[in-house]
Amino acid sequence: MTLRDNNELNINWLCETAGVSRSGYYNWLNSAEKRRNKDEQDKKNFELILEAYRFRGYDKGRRGIYMRLLHMGIRMNQKKISRLMKKFNLFCPIRKANPYRRMAKALKTDAVSENIVNREFDKHGAGKILLTDITYLYYNNGCKAYLSVIKDGYTKQVLAYVPSESLEVDFVLETIKILLETHGNSLETDAIIHSDQGCHYTSISFRQLLKDKELRQSMSRRGNCWDNAPQESFFGHMKDEINLKNCRCFAELCQVVDNYMDYYNNDRYQWKLAKLSPNQYAEFLKTGEYPLKI
Repeated sequence: MTLRDNNELNINWLCETAGVSRSGYYNWLNSAEKRRNKDEQDKKNFELILEAYRFRGYDKGRRGIYMRLLHMGIRMNQKKISRLMKKFNLFCPIRKANPYRRMAKALKTDAVSENIVNREFDKHGAGKILLTDITYLYYNNGCKAYLSVIKDGYTKQVLAYVPSESLEVDFVLETIKILLETHGNSLETDAIIHSDQGCHYTSISFRQLLKDKELRQSMSRRGNCWDNAPQESFFGHMKDEINLKNCRCFAELCQVVDNYMDYYNNDRYQWKLAKLSPNQYAEFLKTGEYPLKI
């Protein structure tokens, strides 16, 4: 009999039709208050996740959110972060691999230095291996600018950078000069500048500047992006995280770049840097005092 005298459907029949046990149904019915409480707590936790995700306007993945929460004094399980991001449809854009290998288009020259670094980017301490490269930045419907960056292979700090409207060698030389003015005292005496074989780095003026400043030079093998992988990766992540579409002029582009470099050095935490930002990690190496108390 499927109907009762009051025309209500029989619970046993409904459970059988739905493929659930009678005890399971009543357990679900009695746990309604518990589920409501869990949903409320999930909403509160997600608000914290959203605050960390939106910090300084740059999107972050699960690890980035986890590390930002640590710096907010909050420890939250990564599985919970992933679960709540999925539950509330919060997604971080994933950087796709570049389908084109970045080939150096420098003219053939004998002024090529040996690959001294040999992919040992972070095995010699701070101020030893300095990675440099140039990238293109597009803005304002097709306008093109260029960015020269020098990065410490050990602490991952951006030590010097210069945006330029021209691809002339001058802005690359300026990057070296800024490096020495701001960080000259903290570099090792046998510091190495490592780059690809681009025409800027094989130029007479660049090689002479390194010689005058007593900096050693190392170069990747031709067409091998893996020989300078950390610098290539830095540019890839930066382009994913900044928005240059709204830049109407070169000055506005420079403001976006300045803001990102400040964010990257001070607030973009990295898993392999003990969950600290590059500047925090460099300070930790000097003092031995770990800034996170959790």
